[in-house]
Amino acid sequence: MVGLKPSDVPPPLAVKMMSAGAAACVADLVTFPLDTAKVRLQIQGEKTMEAAKDIRYRGVFGTISTMIRTEGPKSLYNGLVAGLQRQVCFASIRIGLYDNVKNFYTGGKDNPSILIRILAGCTTGAMAVSFAQPTDVVKVRFQAQMNLSGVARRYNGTMQAYKHIFQNEGLRGLWKGTLPNITRNALVNCTELVTYDLIKEAILKHNLMSDNLPCHFVSAFGAGFATTVIASPVDVVKTRYMNSPPGQYKSAINCAWTMMTKEGPTAFYKGFVPSFLRLGSWNVVMFVSFEQIKRAMMVTKKKMEA
Repeated sequence: MVGLKPSDVPPPLAVKMMSAGAAACVADLVTFPLDTAKVRLQIQGEKTMEAAKDIRYRGVFGTISTMIRTEGPKSLYNGLVAGLQRQVCFASIRIGLYDNVKNFYTGGKDNPSILIRILAGCTTGAMAVSFAQPTDVVKVRFQAQMNLSGVARRYNGTMQAYKHIFQNEGLRGLWKGTLPNITRNALVNCTELVTYDLIKEAILKHNLMSDNLPCHFVSAFGAGFATTVIASPVDVVKTRYMNSPPGQYKSAINCAWTMMTKEGPTAFYKGFVPSFLRLGSWNVVMFVSFEQIKRAMMVTKKKMEA
C-alpha cells in the first residue's frame, strides 16, 4: 500500500483522503511556479499569443526569469487558488482512494499484480478528473493569462472565471478537455502510483533502504520521471485544448492533429523539462508530506480514542 509500512494498520478511508488532499496542496505551493512555466512553454506558438509576440520563453528557468521580468513575481502563482481547489478535490480521490480500489479489485488479497495496480490507478484517476475538471480548466487559463499592459485579461478572479466560463461556454466549457484530461490523468495516476509502489517494494524487499525519507525520495523521484515520459504528449494537448477560445479546435483530437501538422512531433514534448522538474519535485514533496500527515493523523486518532 502507498505510504504504509507492512506492520502498520491501514488507516481509515477518511484519513487517507484528507492526508492526500493536504499533502497535494503542500506540494502545489512548493512547485506551482514550475507548473506555470510548463503551461507557458506548452502554449507557446499558438496564434492566441500574438499579442505578446515579442516575448519568447526558453527553458524552464528562462521562462520563470522572463515572467518575473515582464509580469512580476506574482505571475508565477497565477491560478494558485484554483490549483489548491483542484488538489483538495482531485488528489483526495485519485491518491486517497487508490488502496481501497486496489483492494476492491483483488478481493482484499495481498500482493496484487501489476495489472490490478494499473487498473486501480486508471480508475481513481478517471474518477478524480470527472469530479474536479472545472478547477483544472480555470487553473490552466489563469496560468496562461499574461499580466502585461496592452494585453486584455480574460479573468480577474477565480469565482469570476467560473461564472464567466459558465455564462459564455456553458457547462461544456467548465468540463472542456475532459477526455484528454481523463486520458492524461489515468496515465499519470497509474504510472505515478504503480511506479512508486513497485520501486518502494523493491527497495524494501532487497533491504537497500529502510521505510523512511530516503526510500520515499528515491521512489517518488523515479515515479515522477516515468510519469513525465508517458504523460507529456497528452498533457500538452490537454493544456492547449483547455486554454483555447471557443472554435479554435474542433476537438482534442483535432488539437493534436493541428499540433502535429503545424509544429511537428516535438511539439508534444514542449515543456518536458519543467514537466519533469515539476512532477519529480511534486512527487517527492507530496509523498513525503502524505506519509507524515497520515501518520500524524493516525497518532491523533489513537490518542482521541484512548
